[in-house]
Amino acid sequence: MAIAGWIMSALVVLFLLGASAAPKLIGSQLAADPLAVVGWPAKYMVLIGIIELFCAVLYIIPKTSLLGAVLLTGLLGAALAANLRVDNPLFSHTLFSVYLGVFAWAGLWLREPKIRDVFPFT
Repeated sequence: MAIAGWIMSALVVLFLLGASAAPKLIGSQLAADPLAVVGWPAKYMVLIGIIELFCAVLYIIPKTSLLGAVLLTGLLGAALAANLRVDNPLFSHTLFSVYLGVFAWAGLWLREPKIRDVFPFT
């Protein structure tokens, strides 16, 4: 169970770093265009990338994983709200934050016995 949780958590972190934070940190147009669609100015792109990087690092470190998951949930909630506000497609864009958040929390639940004690879904 713990191995599956670590694999899921690693996939979340790889996505956050590779597909989300890195393009923002290098100033890629691939990151600037979606931000413009939801109304965020390009001047915040690097800051958002740093926040994503920070959340990913906290999430993957066992001692700070709960804090990382909570902060990641807030970040994903903001992304959901931004996509909902501009009426982006529901299942592909708007709810992607929910999919990623559930996947991240499931990974944390599988790898951390203390989280399973708090949320005993079995």
